[in-house]
Amino acid sequence: MPKMKTKSAAKKRFSFTASGRVKAGVAGKRHGMIKRTTKFIRDATGTMLLSPSDAKIVKKYMPYDR
Repeated sequence: MPKMKTKSAAKKRFSFTASGRVKAGVAGKRHGMIKRTTKFIRDATGTMLLSPSDAKIVKKYMPYDR
């Protein structure tokens, strides 16, 4: 049976917590900050935990990183 492959894009964007949940950066902060509200910019700092349904998809992309 061949080796499973990790998706390189997922490897760069997601990481796992010690309990196995998936961490990701908050979307919408790459450009166009002038039109965003201060509240949005403040809330979008740091990382967030993905919902269980999204985490299930990401875990398929990263078979060895769990």
